[in-house]
Amino acid sequence: MRSGELAQRTGISTDALRHYERLGLLSKPPRTNGGYRDYPSQSLDRVRLIRRALTIGFSLPELRTLLKMREAGEFPCRDTQKLATSKLEEVKRQIKDLTAMRAQLEQILQNWELRLSRGGKGKPARLLESLPDGLIRVETKSRFKEKLSRRKS
Repeated sequence: MRSGELAQRTGISTDALRHYERLGLLSKPPRTNGGYRDYPSQSLDRVRLIRRALTIGFSLPELRTLLKMREAGEFPCRDTQKLATSKLEEVKRQIKDLTAMRAQLEQILQNWELRLSRGGKGKPARLLESLPDGLIRVETKSRFKEKLSRRKS
């Protein structure tokens, strides 16, 4: 199937397909006489696998490593499970941080409401200046940077 059809059937762009090829996640397909990429039918399953794994937090480099291990005849099942476990721990940490941040924001907004009710109309309340020191900062991107160990499963 041509790249446009594969892209449409998987919900990604043709640029993403070429990116997957460059990263080694997707084999370079043969070309037609006209020079178009002609993906084999198993490419559809591979792209869907990649998209599902990305959905639960795997990165493209992590997937590249796992898939290359498979292609080399290894069984990266334990590595895959270890990565997914780390991703779950990261999600739990983010939830904890976001819960703390929510409580912090609720308190700030209560204080701001009090400041606004005490101040007169047309007078500055200096809300941003009233922010306390030591606020919890929550990173929205994953801090997970662990590299796969190339151990056998």
